[in-house]
Amino acid sequence: MSFKDHFSSQAADYVKFRPRYPGELYEFIFSHVKNKHIAWDAATGNGQVAIALAEVFDKVIATDASVNQINHAKPHPKVIYKVSTVENSGIPDGVADLITVGQALQWFNYEKFFSEVNRVAKRGCFFAAWGYTLHHINTQVDAVIHHYYKNIVGPYWTPERKEVDNRYQTIPFPFPLIDTPAFTMRTKLNMDELLGYLNTWSSTQLYIKDKGHNPLELIETDLLKAWGHPHEEKEAVWPLFMKAGYVHNAGK
Repeated sequence: MSFKDHFSSQAADYVKFRPRYPGELYEFIFSHVKNKHIAWDAATGNGQVAIALAEVFDKVIATDASVNQINHAKPHPKVIYKVSTVENSGIPDGVADLITVGQALQWFNYEKFFSEVNRVAKRGCFFAAWGYTLHHINTQVDAVIHHYYKNIVGPYWTPERKEVDNRYQTIPFPFPLIDTPAFTMRTKLNMDELLGYLNTWSSTQLYIKDKGHNPLELIETDLLKAWGHPHEEKEAVWPLFMKAGYVHNAGK
């Protein structure tokens, strides 16, 4: 099974440190789905989205190509976790009322994935893919993080990261898109939790593989100076973007 795996090694940290999507995001999606029988969460990662979908769907099929991510995903009686690529999911034809992708679409082979979407989707299936850009905390902390993002691990971001920075504007969607609201994720964290989150970045992990040491060591002093007391909690805000629409070629 061939796929771009930049997250298996830090799967446990992914569960612990990645932010949670807001309830308003799911409410918007659910409002566009008439029948809530089966949902497919593609590239489920730690299962965060799948668990949320299971609150209203009869069954959620959550796939990920990473065995380690699936092994760390939170179990739920309505969620069926499956190791598979999104381009060859193994899901039966025409069963999904909803297909979701959270912060992962940039990694896919778009032509093959959307062909799989058309195959798996039921008529009237709703599709939603979203992601989030760099977070904001305050001017001082943001300056340190921006330096880390651009100058320290910047060369280690894969080309796919540009799709996130561009808010999926250049990804070719094979069906009409609808207007979506602006969402944000908000969470309070201390400095160690922020470092834990930064450690889940694919660029951080690729830097470690190349250099043999963690690049976060290079910003700890400056980050502490900007943060103040390391146990103090500060609010982090991530701007979210979404691309969504109905799969008009379902069953083809």
